[in-house]
Amino acid sequence: MNYINHEQVAAKTKSRLIKNNILKGLFLAATMFGLIVLAILLFRIVTQGSEYLSFDFFTRFASRIPENSGIKSAFLGSIYLMLVVAPVSMFLGVGTAIYLEEYAKKNKMTDFIRINISNLAGVPSVVFGLLGLTIFVRYFGLGISILAAGLTMSLLILPVIIVASQEAIRAVPGELREASFAMGATKWQTILRVVLPTAIPGVLTGSILALSRAIGETAPLVVIGIPTILMFTPNSLLSTFTALPMQIFDWTKRPQVAFHDVAAAGIIVLMTLLIIMNSIAVFIRNKYQKRF
Repeated sequence: MNYINHEQVAAKTKSRLIKNNILKGLFLAATMFGLIVLAILLFRIVTQGSEYLSFDFFTRFASRIPENSGIKSAFLGSIYLMLVVAPVSMFLGVGTAIYLEEYAKKNKMTDFIRINISNLAGVPSVVFGLLGLTIFVRYFGLGISILAAGLTMSLLILPVIIVASQEAIRAVPGELREASFAMGATKWQTILRVVLPTAIPGVLTGSILALSRAIGETAPLVVIGIPTILMFTPNSLLSTFTALPMQIFDWTKRPQVAFHDVAAAGIIVLMTLLIIMNSIAVFIRNKYQKRF
């Protein structure tokens, strides 16, 4: 007959509680460290760049004089860039996810494709810049245009959108598909009217988060050869342009301290765009996500 040793049980319980408190303290310290560093960076950026934020800052071009510098060309260039990246990346990404999850046969080849798509999500952005330089800028002759940069950025975030869309489609309960088939719907009708409406919150959340990464990337634009300063605004998809990350990159490398303050103002604008896009993603996820 086995007897419970209450002293040993109490000792083990106490040891586990101590380990739990230690790990909890470590995790809390790591979280607080990250938040403190982020708060310091935000405070430094806001205090440096707030004095340059004005309506004229959005309506002026870049200048050799910090007080006269603006982000008109860079801001519009970033907007035009996203007008190319968003439809291209979302159409290809969601379409690929639908094919892999709903139509592709489950075999070693599709498993190999899925693994490589997941691996592509972790490839450094400069590699995609080299790919865009080789294919879009030189081979297709698009030059340093909005279209070439937009297609390059689309390749950069495409794996992220595919993976996010796959997870959202995979999370749709099979009972919904079976009910649709039982009502006489075809496979495409089921995907269009049942699967996609149910998966759209996850798809849009992943897509917006991926687009927010694209709008802040600099390395691919540097590799392609996008200029840092332009005194005109683009008028077509084949126009030369600049973007906010490139403009900020140019200001931060200048020796004048005043340009660093102007760069901080540009960072505030870029950071505001990122916060808005991420907030939209969170709103979509919280409001429209259905639980089964």
